[in-house]
Amino acid sequence: MYFGLQSMFYKYVRGLNDWNHHKTETGQKQIELTCARRDSAAFQAVVSSEEDFLLTIREEPLFWKGGPLEIARLSVETDAPFRVNVHLIGLIEDDDRSLKSDILLQQSHIYVERRRIQPVWIELEAESEIPAGTYSGKLKLWTHTLFDDEKLEEELVFTVHVREEVLPEPKYYKFYLDLWQHNSNIARKYEVPLWSEEHFLFIDAYLKSLADLGQKALSVVVSEIPWSGQGSYLDREPSDLFEYSMVHVRRHPDGSYSYDFAALDRYVETGFKHGISSEIEVFGLLNIWQNSVYGSIVEGYPDGIRVRYYDEQSGSYRYIRERPHLEAYIRALESHLTEKGWIDKVRILADEPADYELFSERINTLQQIAPSFKYKAAINHANFIQKKVKGLHDYVPILTCAANEAEQIESLRGEIPGRLLFYVCCHPKYPNTFLGSPSIEARVIPWLAEKLKYDGFLRWNYTVWPDRPLENIVYRPSVWPAGDTNFVYPGPSGKPMLSLRYKWLQRGIRDFEYMQLLKETGRGHEVEKVLNHVFLFADIKDLYVGESGAELYSQDPGDYDRLYRIGSGSLTKKNG
Repeated sequence: MYFGLQSMFYKYVRGLNDWNHHKTETGQKQIELTCARRDSAAFQAVVSSEEDFLLTIREEPLFWKGGPLEIARLSVETDAPFRVNVHLIGLIEDDDRSLKSDILLQQSHIYVERRRIQPVWIELEAESEIPAGTYSGKLKLWTHTLFDDEKLEEELVFTVHVREEVLPEPKYYKFYLDLWQHNSNIARKYEVPLWSEEHFLFIDAYLKSLADLGQKALSVVVSEIPWSGQGSYLDREPSDLFEYSMVHVRRHPDGSYSYDFAALDRYVETGFKHGISSEIEVFGLLNIWQNSVYGSIVEGYPDGIRVRYYDEQSGSYRYIRERPHLEAYIRALESHLTEKGWIDKVRILADEPADYELFSERINTLQQIAPSFKYKAAINHANFIQKKVKGLHDYVPILTCAANEAEQIESLRGEIPGRLLFYVCCHPKYPNTFLGSPSIEARVIPWLAEKLKYDGFLRWNYTVWPDRPLENIVYRPSVWPAGDTNFVYPGPSGKPMLSLRYKWLQRGIRDFEYMQLLKETGRGHEVEKVLNHVFLFADIKDLYVGESGAELYSQDPGDYDRLYRIGSGSLTKKNG
């Protein structure tokens, strides 16, 4: 057996591998880590063999269904008061047909082919009450076949330095994270009715996983298919990507309408329960994506809003087609959000508007109908920044615009009434969170927010899975690189299976929070030194002059970990 340790940023790629890669990749036998309190330290174990074997991370008995086979068991031992989380890491196919590690599996064992590497995620959670100090632990690999006694193959060592500083609870993070939620896709994957009790059980688990990252915004959809299924009808093998409204509308025989906001309210309250309470972002009222198939249906209205209702008189479902009825719906929504006391948290979202004049008309129309609404836009056209869109409360330029229009954005800062975030999507190529992106890039994104003095980061994906995400997440690869559509996978227990990319982003967010603690205690100049060591460009305008991210920011996790050596002389030894 071959048994070694790797950084948390290790990414195993199964493709055209060196014949002895299973030996060279398992050569490291000890690892040293540092974290704050209410934080975690993570690394990977890597296991391989010259013969097929079964690897388990639990203690229950295990036999291979195909007959005699060597069973390897990995155990973690530490006297430190850590909560230890261990996950087998699953591989998923990338656009280049290679298999890359990404999924933190919920299963306890896995079949490993000879000369292949099986990575294992190991995370040590340091609660807020743990004494600062240095702790140690061991990883042991045990093997046996059938009824043989287990024998110890190898023992590896890890050390964790826990800093005195305590990170805030995620709901109090200063980093403003906005990962859009696509809840209809969750219902589809678990085959439950939309907004049913079963659906909300799954929603609860997914919102919990977002809250653990420090998510700030709740995505609510208030009309039908605002992204028009992402144009899936154009694909050779289309996936179902439609998102449906949370609001149920009825038309009574006398011609009046009533609106049921129960699902919307429950969703918001579920998010609040988990600490996601800064913003309610509303999709479906502004900049509806239209194309030759899915167009506008309300005559005389400048946007493509589609509101479905049940007509009690005919017993059929229909769509609102008359502008006064649509405006009445929008006013009812505004009134409801006001009555709930949420209106100051509400942002009407526009996703990548392309026509400045049309977008201005749409915002002006909504402002006349519902004057209490505030607006937020993901902007991928520089002229929207240059022309200062009237009515925008929060600006979210794509990172390339943030770089190319840096001077204009800087001049606007004092005029932006709300927040300033940046986003990435299917582009730019770097930094990004694709399956094929260098692992450090998910971590560098919050560092960029600190470097550029932005409030945070937005991305469109969390659960925008294609139809069979556990078999293949490659979808529309000429536009969406694999991994562009998701940070988590649908788990068999109804809970999301996290990804390495989720964990790498989380590490970067926690780094950001740690920077704020250091700055608050007078160590901002030392934070600046670490930032200058990580980033290789002097001016944001230089962000996209190179051919790769390696020319712009360090690829070495150790350079980022220097942050945790600021003032490290206070650590004391603990028995572990």
